Amino acid sequence: MMYCLDTDTLMINFKRILNNDIYVDKSMLIEKTNHMIGIGNGYVCITRPRHFGKISNMSMLGAYYTVGYDAQSLFDGLKIEKHDTFTKHLNKHHVIYIDFSRLSDPCNTYEDYISWVKFCLKHDMKDAYGVEAQVGEPIQEVMKRTKQNFIFLLDEWDAIFYESFMSEEDKESYLKFLKGLLKDQPYVELAFMTGVLPITKYTAGSELNMFDECSFVNDREYEDYYGFGETEVKELCKHFKQPVYKDLKYWYDGYYKSDGSSLFNPRSVSFALSKGYCKNYWTETGPMNEIADVIEHNVVAVREDIVQMVSGIPVEIELEGYGAAQLDLNNRNEILSAMVVFGFLSYHDNELRIPNKELMEKFEKVLKRESMGEVAEIVSQSKQMLEATLNQDSEKVAAMMEAAHDKEIPFIQYNDENSMACVVTLCHLYARNHYDIIREAASGKGYAVFIFRPKKDRYPPIIMELKYNKSAKDVIDQIHERNYVDKVKDYPEVLLVGINYDTKTKHHECIIDTHYRT
Repeated sequence: MMYCLDTDTLMINFKRILNNDIYVDKSMLIEKTNHMIGIGNGYVCITRPRHFGKISNMSMLGAYYTVGYDAQSLFDGLKIEKHDTFTKHLNKHHVIYIDFSRLSDPCNTYEDYISWVKFCLKHDMKDAYGVEAQVGEPIQEVMKRTKQNFIFLLDEWDAIFYESFMSEEDKESYLKFLKGLLKDQPYVELAFMTGVLPITKYTAGSELNMFDECSFVNDREYEDYYGFGETEVKELCKHFKQPVYKDLKYWYDGYYKSDGSSLFNPRSVSFALSKGYCKNYWTETGPMNEIADVIEHNVVAVREDIVQMVSGIPVEIELEGYGAAQLDLNNRNEILSAMVVFGFLSYHDNELRIPNKELMEKFEKVLKRESMGEVAEIVSQSKQMLEATLNQDSEKVAAMMEAAHDKEIPFIQYNDENSMACVVTLCHLYARNHYDIIREAASGKGYAVFIFRPKKDRYPPIIMELKYNKSAKDVIDQIHERNYVDKVKDYPEVLLVGINYDTKTKHHECIIDTHYRT
């Protein structure tokens, strides 16, 4: 665990970040923090999903502020170098850095953890300033006796909350420790704290109410410094042949800044550019597994939402909170809020979406779980559905669609175009292994059109339309009349799938035709 004046790790990390072929200049963050130093309310907490640049910025701040370093050359050519406050604070502050994700050895209880934190702080006060703690003396009193002011850089503030030994009493004790260390203390010049979970969901009282909290969904001040914006990704693409910007956007975009502009997952973009190809670089560590468990045991609360979002339909909701008060989540709002906090969903203008291809793959796996009940049963048949479609077995396709519709699942009863889209999504989930499936706008006319664009040339494109109270032939005719085949005009052969549902007889009819381009 790195504490106090032992900030060498931050300096080393920042040098490595600068030497990387993939670097995006976030140095103007320093200009914002400079204006907060010594003003009495210099407390900020930035909460973001993992891998959104928190440690990179923490390393930069440590290299910039820590007294005893000569870091000016590291900032040559960066944006902050030209700012008025650059030299005023450069390497002129005593910095205390704590990475709260590092555990003592052994660490079997909260007491093991917090005792080690306090020991390290007191040890450093003695080693650096000659101030020795008295028996039972609170750490804040020891720090006052140093007669120094400090900038606190506190990383992963919430990491200890994920440990199985943490009780609710332990969490309260931890919050009180942070309060005693930081709140209204004369030695605090600036407290810059980061984590995943927003503070407010953990502070029923006012323990940490001095912090200006900037979360993933309510931040307008610091949003430019975490994640990659559209312009930044396009600039990076100029220096790499592959992958192209369009592919990066498809795989890793889908988050939003307050103005609605694009925000990319920076870690995944960096991996894709360094390796030269896009794939799923999302790591399933820590809270990812916890949220998976939550979905597993509360599936009824969010099942419809997941199917709808996998179908490309946003979920309209006003989230009451933007964090998980505890990892034992109990209702729909808490589960969806937690998934936003951890970066699994994007939230903008009261709409939830699965951000991108990378996360879509994760949610597609969720639909296959046994806990999803009849949804999983439909998905398990989706490989057979694709085979039947490619073999032009229209009777089997109709029978399988009818069987799916007959399931007692309220949101796939063809009540509107969105419910139609959900049925098609579930019945054809396996097809996503071989196709990019695009839903065409239906304009509220009681039908749903899907374009299956093959990922490899050995599969023909598929145009599928689902209507009710017509005939399958009418559906095929409409596909021709509306020139949907032009959506895949680069292919010589296209499968046309027309499906009609009779609301009186509850019967499905299907025709599969082949369109040859002349």
